Amino acid sequence: MPSSPTSPAFLSSPIRRPNRRTFGLVSPITSPRTPYPPKMAHKTPSPPTRPAHLASPGAIPPRTSSTNGPSQTQKPVVPPLPESSWLSSRHSSLAASVSPAAIDQVASNSPPTTATTHPSTGPTPWSEAKETILTGPYDYLDSHPGKDIRSRLIGAFDAWLHVPAPALAIITKVVGMLHTASLLVDDVEDSSLLRRGLPVAHSIFGTAQTINSANYVYFLALQELFKLDDLRDKEGGNTKPRGEAVRIYSEELINLHRGQGMDLYWRDTLTVPTEADYLEMVRNKTGGLFRLAVRLMQAESASTTDFAPLASLIGTLYQIRDDYANLLSPTYSTNKGMCEDLTEGKFSFPIIHAIRADPSLVLLNILRQKSADEELCVLSRGAGGVGEGGGGGGGEG
Repeated sequence: MPSSPTSPAFLSSPIRRPNRRTFGLVSPITSPRTPYPPKMAHKTPSPPTRPAHLASPGAIPPRTSSTNGPSQTQKPVVPPLPESSWLSSRHSSLAASVSPAAIDQVASNSPPTTATTHPSTGPTPWSEAKETILTGPYDYLDSHPGKDIRSRLIGAFDAWLHVPAPALAIITKVVGMLHTASLLVDDVEDSSLLRRGLPVAHSIFGTAQTINSANYVYFLALQELFKLDDLRDKEGGNTKPRGEAVRIYSEELINLHRGQGMDLYWRDTLTVPTEADYLEMVRNKTGGLFRLAVRLMQAESASTTDFAPLASLIGTLYQIRDDYANLLSPTYSTNKGMCEDLTEGKFSFPIIHAIRADPSLVLLNILRQKSADEELCVLSRGAGGVGEGGGGGGGEG
């Protein structure tokens, strides 16, 4: 097209734009720009529809307006009431509609609440099969009895206390249950392998089930003690307060767990206790069950002599003897494993004495390793005078 004489020269020249494909090179545009398509009127899209074979038979159709579009939220015509107004009006309407006479009528027509109408309100009868499951670890250990030292102790003290036979049978049963249940927990906490020459219960039934079984038996033993009060009411003549057996039971079980807790703390933190601390721990842990038996007998006896200190001393001597047998007795090694206290890293009375007597701390380093090496066990027997003397009898039953 010829340029107008009045038009500037640059208006008549072709427009050059950068060409993206030539990376900045320019080329003349030979075709006019394509105009944008005209704007279409906006139309609200309809909700997607599913094929008939995929539609849910109970589906609720989407809510639409009269124009087939989604319904719009409308402002309420009546303004909302404040909360205090509608609460007060609701309470007043309820009070007006429900009268005392109506409440009495409903109560008289309602059936009484019983276990038959609401079977889920209370526990169902416990079956023997379920009981066998819970007491499985306990029954396993109880079926392989030990030396039964505690029942012998009860028989010996009864020569002085003269406890009635029915009450003595309950006390003997309770002490036996507590002793066996506590051994289950001890074996778990000590990571023992053998008990009475057999695999420990938690290696067969599992740790969780064994702990639950032991705790369950603790409460079964507690239930047995309530029978002592029933015997008192039936036979008469005993002026001791009711619940005395339960009080003794709780006190000595607290002492037992205190002693066990300190024993575990020293082992896990490699803290060497003093001999006095160790004797206090033994009086709580081992002496607690001995005292429990004698104190329960005293609660059912007419005797006024307190034999609990003697029982505590017997328990302490029994534990020290057991500590010594753990290191030197061949019978103990067969039933519980060789030098079990050393392999567990436990501070028994001979080990504490040897560590404090040997400035080289050889035994403490052996204890830190928690090794089952027999050579280390033999070496420890010669450290600090641990191996002086003969070997003793069997270990804890």
